[in-house]
Amino acid sequence: MAKSKVISTEDILSTLCHSVTEVLSSASGNQINYSAMVQKITRTCMRPDIGCFVLFDGGFTGLVVTNFTAQAAMEVYTDYMRNMGMPEEEIAHSHLSDDVANVLGELMNQIVGDFTNKVREQLHTSITQNQPKMMAINKQVQISVDTTMDRPQARRVTFTTQGQNIFYLELAMDKTEFIKLHDFDIAESVDPDDIIASQAEKKKPAKPQEEDVVDDDFMDQLGL
Repeated sequence: MAKSKVISTEDILSTLCHSVTEVLSSASGNQINYSAMVQKITRTCMRPDIGCFVLFDGGFTGLVVTNFTAQAAMEVYTDYMRNMGMPEEEIAHSHLSDDVANVLGELMNQIVGDFTNKVREQLHTSITQNQPKMMAINKQVQISVDTTMDRPQARRVTFTTQGQNIFYLELAMDKTEFIKLHDFDIAESVDPDDIIASQAEKKKPAKPQEEDVVDDDFMDQLGL
């Protein structure tokens, strides 16, 4: 009998880390990397200088926390704004700016959205998320999950920006394993932008055939 494939907390964490690097690298236009070593921790905390948390529920329950230093937050925010074509005078220069918190909160929303799509495709289960909460803080704040978890597990991963600034991701979730009973195809996610671009390409007027151009020139010579 073939051994069933088991997907553990670390596999789910790896999927989340891929979502972080893909979304932030695409948004900032710079490479974001994460450590191959993962820390086991006893609790998740929001830490200075900017912290964000988001809860998810459904197939499994958990909490995601990201903690940015002021330098890391400003690098990600500034690169994102420049990548979006914003003029320098419209870019905030302090991590305490509401604009910085709003942008990082939106990026966190995109990260967890990408993660939930991957979970649906790869694990054939569904999770939902709440709106990320982002805030600038000057001292450590403990965040506990407001839901029942029988055997909670917590992990911390270190991320590095292109400018060598550090930020951290913490995941707390109930200890769980997904066991594959039979093989299945993982459906590729569809990018809405690709669909729009494809439809726009189809609607472009067709170029005139070479024969039609020759016929038109011949008719013009006859004066018709």
